[in-house]
Amino acid sequence: MERSLRNVLVVSLGFLLLFTAYGGLQNLQSSLYSKEGLGVTALSTLYGGMLLSSMFLPPLLIQKLGCKWTIVLSMCCYVAFSLGNFHASWYTLVPTSILLGLGAAPLWSAQGTYLTVTGNRHAEGTGQAGKDVVNQYFGIFFLIFQSSGVWGNLISSLVFGQKPTQGSGVLAVLLTAVFLEPVKDAQQKSEGEKKAPPFWSTLLSTFKLFRDKRLRLLVLLPLYSGFEQAFLAGDYTRSYTTCALGIQFVGYVMICFAAVNALCSVLYGKLSKFTGRTALFALGAVTHLSCIIALLLWKPHPSQLPLFFVFSGLWGMADAVWQTQNNALFGVLFEKNKEAAFATYRLWEALGFVVAFGYSTFLCVSVKLYILLAVLSLAMAAYGTVEYLEARKAARPLAPGQPRLREAEETQTKM
Repeated sequence: MERSLRNVLVVSLGFLLLFTAYGGLQNLQSSLYSKEGLGVTALSTLYGGMLLSSMFLPPLLIQKLGCKWTIVLSMCCYVAFSLGNFHASWYTLVPTSILLGLGAAPLWSAQGTYLTVTGNRHAEGTGQAGKDVVNQYFGIFFLIFQSSGVWGNLISSLVFGQKPTQGSGVLAVLLTAVFLEPVKDAQQKSEGEKKAPPFWSTLLSTFKLFRDKRLRLLVLLPLYSGFEQAFLAGDYTRSYTTCALGIQFVGYVMICFAAVNALCSVLYGKLSKFTGRTALFALGAVTHLSCIIALLLWKPHPSQLPLFFVFSGLWGMADAVWQTQNNALFGVLFEKNKEAAFATYRLWEALGFVVAFGYSTFLCVSVKLYILLAVLSLAMAAYGTVEYLEARKAARPLAPGQPRLREAEETQTKM
């Protein structure tokens, strides 16, 4: 097996083990620790920590530790959260929730950076287009990672109402620390020979990247990703599945979502080479748009059992577009500043979660669906603008002495 694919599989299996444990714990927080609102408070502090972390930590940790050890350190934050659940109290659960939130953004930023660098290096060695290989690697990753939703929901059903005894998070740390190879792209190697950038420059690189107009337009994509995932987990399961079928069906509906999501992720990673990313973004938008309109009109009834799984499957089909293509898009367009780009991605996705969970308790479902419709429409309009700008730049004839497209993109995003 080629080294690059082996490393992708190591990262993917590490995340599978980690989130099989964490997914089960997260789903049980509000049920296991409902007394005095401990579970809800833990989840709130978790996302608050993630928002704060996204602003500053990922570029700094990745520069100092590299992608591999940033992933290992961040995984340890998830393990600490698991340990806090063994003897859950305000003194153990809230601090470990904050710690997990602080580790979440560096974890995902390092993962995105690692897959992008690995894909580009493999493409250079084989003569393929970098964006195609990066897309395939993200597809493989999300195929394996999203299957954690299947196992996590099965575990949640088996241990519902009991204290969780998770150990797969420790295995994830050991697997990554022992078998994952460190990676550094050519740009980092050349910059390593120069003077290291100032500490404050690295710390604030996430905000500096907002000078790029393309990033300002694209932040609506991760924002929508946070909104739509929060709606499925918080509103579709409660207002549709639980109300009509009972809570015992929630796990099965979410397993359907995760399974379709996983299969579509690897499919899109391969299809993008032939269809291009625009067609896949259009597919995701049309699918979610259709689901939103149908949910506004649908009156769920227990006799319509297959429909509950159809909606969750279609939701997973579209979510696979956002997870694979969003990550690949940010990695390709902002290759010179991958760490800051992925940190920005996680910042806006976490903001989407926080806002959606924040208004979840006092807005009716139809209003939430209209919000999803509005954010999706704005996100796709902004994305279309970016694709138009990129196409116009690629079609522009080169003047004498003008840098090639790749060099121009690097100059535009250089700090």
